This record gives sequence, structure tokens and C-alpha cells, in this order.
Amino acid sequence: MGPATGKTPSAGGVDAFLQKVSATPVPVHGNGRGRLLFVMDATMSRQPTWDAAVSLQAQMFDVTADIGGLDVQLAYFRGLGEFKASPWVGDPTTLGKAMSGVQVRGGHTQICRALRHAITEARSKPVQALVYVGDCVEEAADDVCAAAGELGLLGTRAFMFQEGHERQAEMTFREVARLTGGAFARFDANAGNQLRELLRAVAVYAAGGRKALSGHSARSSRAVQQLTHQVR
Repeated sequence: MGPATGKTPSAGGVDAFLQKVSATPVPVHGNGRGRLLFVMDATMSRQPTWDAAVSLQAQMFDVTADIGGLDVQLAYFRGLGEFKASPWVGDPTTLGKAMSGVQVRGGHTQICRALRHAITEARSKPVQALVYVGDCVEEAADDVCAAAGELGLLGTRAFMFQEGHERQAEMTFREVARLTGGAFARFDANAGNQLRELLRAVAVYAAGGRKALSGHSARSSRAVQQLTHQVR
């Protein structure tokens, strides 16, 4: 993928959204199942982490069995405007099959479209967390952040995981996390254990809320603790 072409988010609009999001209470899950939307950039540059993620996703379910369970939807974009989302599923076998059938293709990012999809899902039924894994941003950052602000108002926390160190992507990902009350973290293609820990932490949050995440974090690595400290 080439360098990002989006512009830096404007401070005024971001701060206004942030004030609204800060006033939005964290959703109480009760006895229902949590919902987590997992969005993958399936363009060609994502090949290494896409392959790793296929083998890691099922482990998110293991740590949530005793705190209410978790339903997950997989969404991805690739190619020339292609965007697809799976049904919501509650078992790792189904999700694993859905992921294993996807092949990466060249194309530009569709982060804004993914966030708009999350907004539609959250309006239908609460979505506690969104996980996004990607390495760059090739669309206007202001548009991405505007969608993130709307998502935050619905109580969905975005957990933005960046591969690499592309500066524009980091700025935009951090802003999306901030607007939604979620968290930003970085990993590389060789950090399988770290990615596994971070994904499981998000799954715990989606299934059990902030209290469950805090308890899980106390027994976890520094990376998980740093992620937990960001979540509002």
C-alpha cells in the first residue's frame, strides 16, 4: 500500500465529538451476550497479519465462556470497493471458516465505510467493541473521525491495532480510539503472542464490560494493561 493521502483531523470537530462521547455512559451488558465487530483490512499489504489472525481469533472465545459469552461478526474490505460482513456467530469454528475462506486483494482502505457499517449494526443492537487491524489510511481522516464520533455516541469502543509505523495511520487510529473511548495499540507481523493477548482483552471487554477487563488486565501483560488504561 502507498502512503496515506488523508488530511490530519481538525481539532475543533474532534473535541466537540469527544465531549459528547465522554458524556455517553459505558454500556451495561447485564446477562446478555456481548457483541464484537472485527474489521480487517484485507488488501494486499495485510497478508502476513491476515494469516496470523485466522489462527488467533478462536482464542477470543475461550476467555469469555464464564462471563456471558460473545457474538462476533467478521467484516473486511479489499479490491475495488469490495466490502463484506459475515453473520453474527457465537462459536469459533464458524468464524474460523469464514476467515479462512478470504483471500487478500489489492485495493485502497475503506475504514470510513467499515465504521458506517458498525454504526448501522450498533443502532440495530448494541455493539460493545469494534476491533480494527490495519496498516495505513488512504481516505480523508476527517471523514473517518466523523464516523468514529457517531459510533462513540452509540457506546461502541473502537480498538485500533496498527501494523507498522506509518505516521498518518497512527494519528488517525489514535483519534478514532480517543473519540470512541477505546484504545490504540501497535504490533508487527512477528508479535503473534502480543496480538493474541490484546485481542483476548478486547473480547473480555465486549463480553463483560470495563470491570471484567480490569480484572483480566491485572493478570495480564504490560501491553494489555496499557490498553486497559486507555479505555473509558
